[in-house]
Amino acid sequence: MNWTKQRLNNLFFFIGVAAVVVMLFTFDVSFIELWQHLCHAGYWLIPIVGVWFLVYGINAWAWWCIIKGNVGSKTLPVSFKTIYRLTITGYALNYATPVGGLGGEPYRIMELSKYIDKQHATSSVILYAMMHFFGHFIFWFVSIFIYLALVAVGDMPLTTAIGTILSIIIVFCLVAFYLFSRGYRKGLVVKTIRWIGKIPGLKGWSTRFSERHAEAMHNIDTQIASLYGQDKKAFYSSLFLEFFSRVVQSSEVLFMLLLFGIDNGGGFSGIAITYLHSILIVAFTTLFANLIGFLPMQLGVQEGGFVLSIAALGLSAALGIFVSIICRVREIIWIVVGLLLMKVDHGESQS
Repeated sequence: MNWTKQRLNNLFFFIGVAAVVVMLFTFDVSFIELWQHLCHAGYWLIPIVGVWFLVYGINAWAWWCIIKGNVGSKTLPVSFKTIYRLTITGYALNYATPVGGLGGEPYRIMELSKYIDKQHATSSVILYAMMHFFGHFIFWFVSIFIYLALVAVGDMPLTTAIGTILSIIIVFCLVAFYLFSRGYRKGLVVKTIRWIGKIPGLKGWSTRFSERHAEAMHNIDTQIASLYGQDKKAFYSSLFLEFFSRVVQSSEVLFMLLLFGIDNGGGFSGIAITYLHSILIVAFTTLFANLIGFLPMQLGVQEGGFVLSIAALGLSAALGIFVSIICRVREIIWIVVGLLLMKVDHGESQS
């Protein structure tokens, strides 16, 4: 069994390495231009990359809350350090594989099942993945009201087209909130497998899988529902942390805007407005990227999202290109870190 897990670990590792190589050779700029952008970033690259130590720490804390609430024990056989490591490696694989989650979530389940039983490991990973996406929708929803607040102070325009787009996003988020609430109350594994069975060619597989794993799927759905029903503190703590991680993530865009001297007049109020602009840029870009999230590393999608969102704020397209390239470099750095952490001794002491 351990040999099989080691082979899967190596497979995930090589997929990640291959994705990094593909990314390096698919930049929309030459290596000379890339180097010029990096030189322009200069020492600002340190906080841009470094803020993700905090972002991933908050993500790990959110997952940690779910694991404790799901397992129902104050003393877990897995340390926070391990959860932090699996958080970084999981996101590295998610960035590197098509349809984010096909790499990271199975890897997290495989590694977490070394410390807790597989069903609790599976339900904890599914719950966290749901919370991560739920956090996205909360972030997008709140960003709409940030935009409206900026409209109220005369900082942002509100046209009929913009109003229509905001209304569509509000409806989109409200529908998502309803679907997530049903998933949390009743579980979703059994229904997901049944839904897959409706896809042409997969009905036979769905039936066989359901018959073979009926009890396990029922137990996982029960565990998913129990967290929402019995441990509201763990549920809402995790949700808040996932939302807050995106607020912190927006700091990297803030750093790049400040690098270009964009601070809305400076001072506390100017920096605050610039930070709110950064949140809107991240919200629009992540919404755009997740709507077209089937591409490996979302090649070209994230770049387009940054350019469009920054242009919508009345800033230059050149700044959008710079932000997208530096964010892509940061992404590659953290993918490499995540891949290296896959090869760290998995027997670290627990606390």
